[in-house]
Amino acid sequence: MISISKIESTAETLMAKAAIEIPEDYLAGLRRCADTEKGDLSSFVIQAMLENYEAAKEDRRAMCGDTGVPRWYVKYGNDARPEGGPIAVEGALRRATATATRTVPLRPNRVHPLWRTDHDNNVGINAPEIEYAFHPDADWIDLTTVHKGGLFGSDYRMLFPGDGLQGIKRFFLDTLVAFGKRGLACQPAIIGVGLGGSKDACMVLGKQASCLRTVGSRNPDPKIAELEIELRELGNSIGMGAMGFMGSSMVVDCNIEVGYCHTGGMPMSVHMFCLSSRRATARIHGDGRVEYRTDPEWFTDYSRRETVDWTAPLSVAAE
Repeated sequence: MISISKIESTAETLMAKAAIEIPEDYLAGLRRCADTEKGDLSSFVIQAMLENYEAAKEDRRAMCGDTGVPRWYVKYGNDARPEGGPIAVEGALRRATATATRTVPLRPNRVHPLWRTDHDNNVGINAPEIEYAFHPDADWIDLTTVHKGGLFGSDYRMLFPGDGLQGIKRFFLDTLVAFGKRGLACQPAIIGVGLGGSKDACMVLGKQASCLRTVGSRNPDPKIAELEIELRELGNSIGMGAMGFMGSSMVVDCNIEVGYCHTGGMPMSVHMFCLSSRRATARIHGDGRVEYRTDPEWFTDYSRRETVDWTAPLSVAAE
């Protein structure tokens, strides 16, 4: 059984890691942008960002004054047994969020939408958001916290099958141009695209694609993987770079996730992660061991299963 105190202390550590330590995959992508960016202001912004990240890590302070709206992604192994069950886990994550807001510290961004009530701890009605997934034949729990900006950087459009790939590319470009010109997101960033599903599922897929996949990871469908690379190059060809200045480094990478949808439509969402890509993950094993990492490993063969029943691929079954 996994103790609730272990879950809470691990969650507190993750909150600090996400706010302070930039994932190495994103840093490597940003350094590649720095090597190729020709725009003066874009180059200046990228270099300033890299220096700021080093200062944040050295001083153990949040790397951005706007620490976003913390949220949680919890993946249960089918055999995981947390003390007190899921209700206790949610309580631990809410307490860890409140504690970290004070100790890291994080900016208390969460308020009631109408009355503007602020508990000064990033906790309230439906806050922080907690999403769940499951994994077969495992006794661990994966905790991932993501600190994404909560104002802009997302868009949705109901496309139709006849729009095809050209319609996808058109909406992708329309969205990036709007984000850059109007200051609706911070770049360079990881772009997540959700294709298919119902409207709510489409939005979720896009957000998860931007926040829960690493730079350089590719969708297992070869044609979708090609489209990811094509959209990344397309996004960097519109003449905008860091923070919307002239340049060629708006997109660090593009990740696409899909879901089956109504036969008459092709929903699409576009999400831009923060330029800091704040995420951190820990796996708490059944024996209490904790392993920290920056790759959430959220999308798996199991989560992408297409058939009614699921049988592990030979490579997975052999592990």
